[in-house]
Amino acid sequence: MQRARPVFRPTLRFPGRAAVGSELALGIDIGGTKVAAGVVDGTGALREELRRETPGRDARAVEAVIVELVRELGGRHDIRSVGIGAAGWMDLDSGTVMFSPHLAWRHEPLRKNLESLLGRPVTLANDADAAGWAEWRFGAGRGHDRLVCLTLGTGIGGAIVMDGRVERGSFGLAGEFGHQIIMPGGHRCECGNRGCWEQYASGNALGREARELARAKSPMAAELLAAVHGRAKDITGSLVTELALRGEPTSRELVEEVGDWLGLGIANLAAALDPALFVIGGGLSEAGDLLLEPAKRAYAKNLTGRGFRTEARIVGAELGPSAGLIGAADLSRVRQPKRLGVRRGRKTSERGY
Repeated sequence: MQRARPVFRPTLRFPGRAAVGSELALGIDIGGTKVAAGVVDGTGALREELRRETPGRDARAVEAVIVELVRELGGRHDIRSVGIGAAGWMDLDSGTVMFSPHLAWRHEPLRKNLESLLGRPVTLANDADAAGWAEWRFGAGRGHDRLVCLTLGTGIGGAIVMDGRVERGSFGLAGEFGHQIIMPGGHRCECGNRGCWEQYASGNALGREARELARAKSPMAAELLAAVHGRAKDITGSLVTELALRGEPTSRELVEEVGDWLGLGIANLAAALDPALFVIGGGLSEAGDLLLEPAKRAYAKNLTGRGFRTEARIVGAELGPSAGLIGAADLSRVRQPKRLGVRRGRKTSERGY
């Protein structure tokens, strides 16, 4: 039986910056390695947060973890709405994750499944869009009408905020910057291609490079190996970031290399989108200037029209790794009526979160 073709919303439109509710909302951020949940008030303040490891690639197991987190936090707080930020390409009108590179979601009716399990309405958003929305509403993006938010973690997520709306493109796939091919024939990506940007400028990339150095028995990796008792397989991007911040030379060099790749990709995005601001968030952004300074240098070196154009600023996110769940929670408060629009001669539905 042939599967019905999904209908994607062209553009997600949001209300202005006026408060959309002061009640408590619960946001869930589902990533490749962790599931984070937090209770958020109407000002974007995080009241309580819990984290669990993502239970492999099993969709049902991930849903079970979400239910556990919602019930635990809901038992201590008067939660009025629930928002989910999930990694992947999705049809937001039907609440379906069409494909996720890091989880086993293929045409997964995530919103329907969770509403059934939780017995309450659930709002679904792309995780990077949720983080970008949070930074625009409450963080580093306040006061800017055009910005790009990048979340660096297991991969690279992206959000485009233009004139008070998050742009998702004609088929709901805009912002998947991590899968631009930056090195043809390079490292294999979980999306199926080779040489994707996130294979060079993400937390996973940082961990992989450090493990390869350790397995090569390089003396430069001595401190890295000592930190994991000689088990190279236990070296992660988070560990490398932590050691870099402590001043360990090899870890700092590895973070700087990732920063170089980050800046190159940002220059490509500036050529295409010309935003005023790039906001860098996600777990890897905890490296701070160790990551951002080489990124800024590589950006300036590779920017098209450099010297003859205004350069966008590159700043760290203000909300930290919790931006995704803060944004998901805030979006769950937004209730807009369904309205019809016409785009490229095709009638489509546009519904706010």
